[in-house]
Amino acid sequence: MKIDVLTIFPGMITSYMTQGMMARAIQKGLVDLSVTDIRDFATDKARTVDDYPYGGGPGMVMKIAPVFSAMQSLQSDGIKRHVILTTPQGRVFDQSRAQELATQSKPLTLICGRYEGIDERTLELVNEEISIGDYVLTGGELPALVIIDSVVRLIPGVLGDSRSGMEDSFSSGYLDYPHYTRPEEFQGRCVPPVLLSGNHKEINRWRTKQAIRKTLKLKPYLINTETLTKEEQIILKEIKEDIENELS
Repeated sequence: MKIDVLTIFPGMITSYMTQGMMARAIQKGLVDLSVTDIRDFATDKARTVDDYPYGGGPGMVMKIAPVFSAMQSLQSDGIKRHVILTTPQGRVFDQSRAQELATQSKPLTLICGRYEGIDERTLELVNEEISIGDYVLTGGELPALVIIDSVVRLIPGVLGDSRSGMEDSFSSGYLDYPHYTRPEEFQGRCVPPVLLSGNHKEINRWRTKQAIRKTLKLKPYLINTETLTKEEQIILKEIKEDIENELS
């Protein structure tokens, strides 16, 4: 997958490229991540990329000209890209959108905003706006990295076990089940016996039940009873009965 990031702080992106999963994905040739410094396309000696807002008001606004020139430079190869602007006004990013972006054929380009905002005319260059939550950050670099991380880990071959991405929280419609590793007992806290039983059918059912129970407790709005399998519906009924018994 080809990914380009346009930013005025390229170091924030390049440092991430040398660590962990992303570094391995790049080394394997599964991801081609490039960073473009928007300041390189400023036309003055100070490499200015912001200016005062028309109409007055606090803060500065990112200028359209350097961003436009940076995009033109990328598009000189004639390849059509899917361009994303990270902004609080965008669609809130979720696992389903990550999966869609991971499987689409066009290279991804992410534009990172800064300051009070970015010139509205920049929207003519983008295909969609994405937000990672209803709060404000100082810039779009962190949201861009969040999007990149969640998308890249879904690319086949990036994770050590291909099942990891499929079994993540949200991938199945509910949160992930609890995980345990060695030792079996730690300061009186034991691993659930079912995980040591070797009975994979019972282990899978236990994990499903724990995942649904956690979702019901923490994020009940994620559970869509119409999409649950017959077995999951039975488990959901069991959980509700368990909760009623605990309260009685």
